[in-house]
Amino acid sequence: MTYVVTDNCIACKYTDCVEVCPVDCFYEGENMLVIHPDECIDCGVCEPECPADAIRPDTEPEMEPWVTFNRKYSEKWPVIITKKDPLPGADERDGETDKMTKYFSEAPGEGG
Repeated sequence: MTYVVTDNCIACKYTDCVEVCPVDCFYEGENMLVIHPDECIDCGVCEPECPADAIRPDTEPEMEPWVTFNRKYSEKWPVIITKKDPLPGADERDGETDKMTKYFSEAPGEGG
């Protein structure tokens, strides 16, 4: 099992999760985070830290596309290990539908 970040992170990018990750497997895009599925040790400490409920175990139904998505972008984006402020408007966008087509950016974040 592994954990993955889903679309509710898009346009929010809360980073509470990166502070608790013991193996630094989070990677930062311009407007979301992903988890490298091969680096995640399945400890689960990140899941309850996410205010947007965007981190899910890959054992939930229909998570395989998110495993692929997380793997793809974790290989392109820089690692993030330090908590940062969420994106402006994050609270308003939390739970919004269709965030992938409205807001997703393939651009890398700054990492750090």
